[in-house]
Parts: sequence; C-alpha cells; structure tokens
Amino acid sequence: MQPSPEQSPHYVYPDHWEADVVLRDGGTARIRPITTDDAERLVSFYEQVSDESKYYRFFAPYPRLSAKDVHRFTHHDYVDRVGLAVTVGGEFIATVRYDRIDATGRPASAPADEAEVAFLVQDAHQGRGVASTLLEHIAAVARERGIRRFAAEVLPANTKMIKVFRDAGYTQQRSFEDGSVHLTLDLEPTAESLAVQRAREQRAEAKSVQRLLAPGSVAVIGVGRTPGGVGRTVLRNLIGAGFTGRVHAVNSSFDADRQTIDGVPAHRSLGEIGEPVDLAVVAVPADRVPEAVADCGEHGVQGLVVLSAGYAEWGAEGRERQRELVRQARSYGMRIIGPNAFGVINNSDEVRLNASLAPERPASGRIGLFTQSGAIGIALLSGLYRRGAGLSTFISAGNRADISGNDFLQYWYEDPDTDVALLYLESLGNPRKFTRLARRTAAVKPVVVVKGARHSGSTPPGHAVPVSRIPDSTVSALMRQAGVIRVDTVTEMVDAGLLLADQPLPAGGRVAILGNSESLGLLTYDVCLAEGLRPRPPIDLTTSATPQDFRDALSAALADGACDAVIVTAIPWVGEDGEAESGDGEVLATALHAAAAAGPAKPVAVVHVEIGGLAEALSAATSTVAQQRPATQPFTAAQQAPAPAPRPPSAAENPTPTADTPRNAGAPNNADAPGSTDTPGSTDTPRIGRIPAYPAAERAVRALAEAVRYAQWRRQAAVPGKVPDFLDDTIDAPGAAARIDALLGEDPDPRGRPLGHDEARELLACYGIAVRPTLPAPGPEEAVAAAARLGYPVALKTTAPHLRHRADLGGVRLDLDSEAALRRAYGDLTELLGAPAELRPVVQAMAPRGVDTVVRAAIDPAAGAVLSFGLAGAPSELLGDIGHRLVPVTDRDAAELIRSIRAAPVLFGWRGAAPVDTAALEELLLRVSRLVDDHPEVVSIALEPVVVAPQGLTVLGASVRLSPPPARTDLGPRRLSNY
Repeated sequence: MQPSPEQSPHYVYPDHWEADVVLRDGGTARIRPITTDDAERLVSFYEQVSDESKYYRFFAPYPRLSAKDVHRFTHHDYVDRVGLAVTVGGEFIATVRYDRIDATGRPASAPADEAEVAFLVQDAHQGRGVASTLLEHIAAVARERGIRRFAAEVLPANTKMIKVFRDAGYTQQRSFEDGSVHLTLDLEPTAESLAVQRAREQRAEAKSVQRLLAPGSVAVIGVGRTPGGVGRTVLRNLIGAGFTGRVHAVNSSFDADRQTIDGVPAHRSLGEIGEPVDLAVVAVPADRVPEAVADCGEHGVQGLVVLSAGYAEWGAEGRERQRELVRQARSYGMRIIGPNAFGVINNSDEVRLNASLAPERPASGRIGLFTQSGAIGIALLSGLYRRGAGLSTFISAGNRADISGNDFLQYWYEDPDTDVALLYLESLGNPRKFTRLARRTAAVKPVVVVKGARHSGSTPPGHAVPVSRIPDSTVSALMRQAGVIRVDTVTEMVDAGLLLADQPLPAGGRVAILGNSESLGLLTYDVCLAEGLRPRPPIDLTTSATPQDFRDALSAALADGACDAVIVTAIPWVGEDGEAESGDGEVLATALHAAAAAGPAKPVAVVHVEIGGLAEALSAATSTVAQQRPATQPFTAAQQAPAPAPRPPSAAENPTPTADTPRNAGAPNNADAPGSTDTPGSTDTPRIGRIPAYPAAERAVRALAEAVRYAQWRRQAAVPGKVPDFLDDTIDAPGAAARIDALLGEDPDPRGRPLGHDEARELLACYGIAVRPTLPAPGPEEAVAAAARLGYPVALKTTAPHLRHRADLGGVRLDLDSEAALRRAYGDLTELLGAPAELRPVVQAMAPRGVDTVVRAAIDPAAGAVLSFGLAGAPSELLGDIGHRLVPVTDRDAAELIRSIRAAPVLFGWRGAAPVDTAALEELLLRVSRLVDDHPEVVSIALEPVVVAPQGLTVLGASVRLSPPPARTDLGPRRLSNY
C-alpha cells in the first residue's frame, strides 16, 4: 500500500514498521503505518468505539470524526507525524499517533526530541494487550526518528491507559495539571522495559500455543467420505484418543442429507456447525487451503494445524504459497502449525487431544516433544512407547512457517505437566531468540536438542532461516552456554530424556557401579572415565546374586555420602547346567524400585543384557512386590512373570511443579513414601517411580554424564555472573564511538573497512587493550633502525597473509638480541621465503615468555556477537579446540571460556610448567566483549597472538574490521518472525 507524495514528503512508506504480533490472549494482529487509503477504515473503526472511550481520547464528547479529522489522521510525513494501526481481518481495532512538539507543547519539526502520543483501542479488544504492544512499536518508530521522550495527557478516570504507561518499564515522570495526568516517558530502553517486554512476549506466545493444544472444539476439514486418507485418519485418532471436547467433520462435498461420519457431526462448511470452533485441522490439497483458511477466519477459529503438503518443500512456487498462507492466517488472528505437519498431541486428562497422524496416543508422562520432521516424529514416538516413556505434549511442525520450537519453549517454560523438553530441529529460525529462551527454560527444566542437517551446507526444504556463518561446533558451544543438552542422535535424546524425566539431578559426578557381572561393571567403569565422571571401583555381586542382593547393594550405595549416582548392571543368571537364563525381570525391578524409593534422592540407571521383562517393569509407573517366590532366589526364566502394563502416572507420583521448582531440581525421587498404595485401602503394594534401563553401558553413562553437566550448569546459573565494575574506570566508550564514526565516515562502503595497525591500536586502547607496537622493516637497515627504537631483544615477523603467525614455516624469528643477529635473521628470512616486498616484514619488541593464545570476536548475522578463545597454532585449528560464548560475557563466562578448551591444562601448569596469569586473560576477554557489545559497528576483532605469561599478558597482533551496525531485531519491539 504505497502513499501519495503529499503524504510522505520526507520518507517513502516505511514498510519495515509493519509487524505481525501476538496479543495477550494468544491471537495475532498486524501493526502497520496508516496511509491515505485508510479513511473508510478509520471512520468505521471510530464508529465502533464507545462514547466513553472517545471521551477519554479527546477529553470531550466526540461522536464522529469530521472530514478534517479524517484527513489529519490519515496523512502523515512519517517523521514529525506518525500514525500506526492494529488490524485484524484487514479492519482497524486500535490506533496510535504521535506529533512532534517543542518545549511549549506546540507542533515542531526535527531537531525537537519530544512528541505527544495518544491511543485509541476498540472496546471489544480492550484487555488483549493491544495498547501495550502499540506503545512498544510507536516508541521504536519514535527513536528511529530522533524522538527521545513521549508526553501524554490522560484523564484520571482512564485507569487502563495510565496502567499501560506505568507498566511499560520506561523511566517516567507524572504530574497532575488542569484536571488531567501529565506523563513524560523517556524512550531509551531500560533493563526493566526489556524485562517487561520479554515477560509479555512469553505470556502471549505461550497462550497462543495453549489455544492450539487445549481447544474446546476441533473441526477436521477434508474428511473423506470413505475410510482412509489423511482427514479421515485424523478424525479417527481424535475419536480414539477420547478427546474431551466436541469434534466436527467438514467436507464441501458431503451430501446435504449426511448427518454424521464415524459418529461425529458432518458439515459441508464451518458456517453449518452453528457453534464456535477453536482448532481446525486442515487436510485438503494445497490449492484448496486458502478457501478453508478464509472460512476458518470468518468463523472465529483460533488456530490451524495444516497437514497439507505442496508448500516450500516443493520449490519457489511452494514458498510463495507458504508465505501467503501465513499472511492470510495471521490477518484473521490465527496461528499455524505446519504446513506439511504431522500434527499435535496433548495427553492432559482434561484434553486428550490426538490431532495427528499417529495411530496411537502415547502414554501420559512428563516429556514434551517437538520435531520438525514427521518421519523423525514417528520414530521418536515409537521409541518412547517401546521404552515405556510418557509424553505431556507432542508437536510435529513440518515446515514450521509460523509456530516453531521457540514458541513451544515459551509454553513449556511454565507448563506444569512438562518436566523435560525434547526438540529435534533441522533449522533455527531465530537463533538469538532460541538461545535466550532456552537459557531461561533450562534454568527450571532440562532442554535436550538434536540438531539435524548439521553438515549439509543447506537449509532443509521448506525452512526459511537467516544465513549463518558460524560452524556447527560453535552452535553447540553456544547451546551449552545456554544450558541446552545437545546430543548427536535421537537415540541419545531419548536416553537422556528418560533419565531426566524420572530421576533427580545428581549432586556431582561420583558414580557407584554394582551388578552381577564383573566384565560389564568394568566396561561401565571405563565409559564413566571417558565421559569425565568419577566412578568408584565396581561392586561385583557375582552371578549368583539374588534380587534381594541387588536391593541391599543399591540401598547401601544410595546411602553412601560419597556417591552421587548409581549404575546397576545386570546379566541373566547362569543355571546349574551352564545355560544362560533370562531372569524374572519383574522381581528384580521390584527390588530395585524398593531400594530407590527408600533411599536418598539420587539418580539410578540400569544396564541390562537380555533379561526378559526387566526394562518394561522398570519403566512402568508401578511395581508390586512379587508373591510368586521370595526375592532371595536367583531369577530364572522358568519363573518369569509378565511385566505390568504401563499406565499414566498419578498426580501423587508426579506432583505439579512450579516454574521455579521443577520436579527434578534436586528434589526427592518420584517415589511416594512407603505405605502409599495403588489400590484404595491396600497397604502392601508400594507405588514406585520409573527407573530408566539401557541395553548398553555407553548409553546409560552418556545419559548420566549429560545430567551431571546439566546439574552443574544449573547450580551455577542460580548465581548469575556479572561484569566487574573496575572496567568502567578504564574504558572510554565515547572516545571509541567518536573514532568509529570518524573511521566509517571516511569510508561509507556498506561492506565496511579493515583498520590499519595504528588505527586498530588506538581503538582498542579506548577499552584498555594495549597492543605492542610494530614497525615496518622493508629492508635490513629499516629493521635495524626499528630495533634501535624499540630496544633489544626483538622479533622479526612477516605479515604476508599466508605466513602470518606461522612460526612453523619460518615466518617468525624470536629473541634477536643484537644488530648482528637481526641482520642475519633478516637475510635468512628473505632467502628462505622471498623478497621483502612479498613478505612485508615488521619488527616488534619481545614479550615475556608464556603461552600463545588467540582471542576473537565476530558478529554472526543469525546468532549475534560471538567471543572465541583458543591456543595459538595449527593443532588447535585442526582439532577445532576453540571455545565460544555469546556476547556480552560475564566474569563467570570468561572463566568458563578459558577452561572450556581441551588444551586448558597448558594454562594451569601442565607437566610442571608455571601457571600463567589467567586472571589477566579473563579481564582481556571481558574488555573485548564490552567493546563489541557497546559498538555493534565492530563486526570482527582478532587478537593474535596473545602471550599470557605467569604475570600479565601481551597482545602482539590485532586486526579489527568496522561496518555499519547490523539490525538488532532482538532488542526491538515484539514481533513474529517474517514468513
């Protein structure tokens, strides 16, 4: 919608101000600038506003807008006068405008930095958070146009609007003048305003997901008249799961006299249903989806699950069809799962929703599962079912054109039914937001991620994501920083999820190993060492061990204060005839359950080899004491009892956690106190929680190691790091900004410019980073003169790109303590490597001996600013031994970054060497982080080498690149991702 020249004399239509947003109730709306074409919409909108709201807006009765008002409110220059509208279904539901004013409150033009702002929200949409969202967007627009303050006049009775301003988090002043409240808001974002914004985002996006997962009624659009087909399958699954709401079948080709199909009401359109529909499952061909979406939007459907294929996964034409699908759905206030989705499942007893193609609803449990792949989703559901795991919710989002894993992290963050979040991701639509949300969620419940398509070099079909230059190893490091448990395979994801969902977090890495096989125990011991755990020597119970022996040994291990976790290993008992026999798994499981329930809250995992029924019995939510024989007899196949069928855990077994105290936050095991019963009135059937079982020691130990690392991260996250105050006194941020402006002003190339050696030194010096000077040495005489200025001993180095920092190729000569030594080295260098013009030699004063390291920072388009650290040299580069952290880093981040690389022992006195000054290194990392964070124009820094000595450090080389600052969408107002 392009404005006329009259409307926009200064700027073209600012389409970047357009945004889709999620409101407080989970519905969507669109915010856009008002144009001259909106006159009729504005008049219609105003007619639907109550007289009271009009009075609050204009301070007088104002029944209708005059032609002059309509012209004024629809003609803006997008600089000194700006109007924004919120639309649903193309119609206005709210407006906001600002007018730039001078110190006397009269209309003004730039450079005046204050504006008067006024809002009007249709009464039917008040209470949805519309005004709060509009305030965020109009404030961002104002800042872009050089306005720093908003002034507003509000009647004292207009308490809703006063609350909008008060709760925004901006610095503000209030006064009472001439019968109205005068408010002045400083528009500079604050920590409070950002926290308010993100809290509202979380509530709104979580609500939008809840509307999809807990509908009161569902319509399946595209139900076939004969059995089979996608629509008919979903309808059958909804009915089979026992959905607690109302179900409707819709197909435009149904006969007029058809009343039901599969026992539910059948309709030719949504309009025939005659009652509200909350969720629509769309299973029609792609070319018929727009018609179905329009029907849904016009009849108030809240959300869509689009199973239909033929979108972005089919190429350019499909991508455009997908964009239009999202635009159309959002215009009606609806959110979408899909297209090309497998569906959603909600196992809550209050809902029992299976709006998916999964033939069976999985057992109820505490795991939330999100996957972008339908095939992987099927495999995960099958694997979890086989291992007796239960799910709270399951989502297979297909092309995830709208709702993504980020939205479900918002939902799971405070969902009382979910204790562990598992995500299979093939792409990250908004990596910076994902990291932020994952860190917050991981602080209260585990987040386990498998990232597919890691090395393909291309985005999976159907996924539109930002381009990222960072390697997969960096992505993994950043996830770890956020507390995400990243694993390589879906099997490892399930292994970790089972342990985290049903066992308490370990207090440390001390592991007790016990079992009836010495060999399996030793194998488990070795794997523990390889995973960084601290195993105790295995306890061999011998092959004649009875279930009671296992119970006693497990009880003793759990009671041992030097033990943080226990791994039980079990093999079949060998009978008197020498034949191996699979044991009675249920009896052994009962013994282990009893010991775990009675002992201290520590995680227990079982490694078993072909013991019939053991895994099933351990994974069952209940285990009853077997009456067939005493638990003191060895377990044999002849006496094996069938494993009990899994059942959903009761509320007693899974107490509802709060967001701050999740079930596995070091709380007791899931077992109830002894004496609780499965059957009312019974006292001899103790209810005991699940114990995860694994067919291989490697899988059990890796899952436990992930739990240990996660528990350590969470303990540290409970006390957040900080940026030390002492840095402020040694940083000249304004001076750095002035230098950056001057340097970019000299070269306005949008690709930016690399800084020369002296330019980089001066900029880094503003942040207290001293770079040792180098002097050019185009010939031996210049080299001698440079050494005389710097003082011996010196180093002679080439700066040719292919030889830079390559001591192994002879491009660096050190400890030259005399003129003769320098001349000799210069001759050797040029004779070996080439002419001085090609080598570009420099002379530099020698630094104290130490460990050569590298510190880098760079802006990635998708992930943001990343700080990296490693040892200098080819081995670190070849092995990828480099640590990464997102900027800004805290004192804790800096310390952890140094220790995160495998070669870190070299810094701490490896093999008797003197430890180096890691405190100075941490301070350098903090300074680089501050520089990049304060000045986004600094798109890359490389300090190489940084020689860290036992006392102090020396930066010998530095390169800096400046560029116009990239957009920071994560700091702007709330908006949905572009389609």
